[in-house]
Amino acid sequence: MDTNAFLLPGQFGIDLFGELERLLGACEVRTIREVAAELEGIARGHGRDAAAARLGLSLLSRCTVEEAGPAGTDTDARIAQVAARDGSVVVTCDRVLRDDLLGRGIAVVSLRGKNRLELIRG
Repeated sequence: MDTNAFLLPGQFGIDLFGELERLLGACEVRTIREVAAELEGIARGHGRDAAAARLGLSLLSRCTVEEAGPAGTDTDARIAQVAARDGSVVVTCDRVLRDDLLGRGIAVVSLRGKNRLELIRG
């Protein structure tokens, strides 16, 4: 899961884990340390995004957080690297990342409308 995926429950009221189970069945939900760091930075702010990030941080306890990649590695590049390595599905609403992943043949779960997620095969 990327950073904006963790913001979805706070921004749109989506039951993230329920939607993932509906689409994928039982699965291990994972993210990377860089995503946790981005959420922490957003959560320190004020407003709706900060509140959504604080909720997102509380969801990290239900995920496996993989250690950070090499210094200077872009978060999106690291997500793509891990997904390609492990054959993972990526949860993201970032259009650039989504298109890159789909171009590599990596499946993506993304927001459909404002109340549910959809699985897009790469």
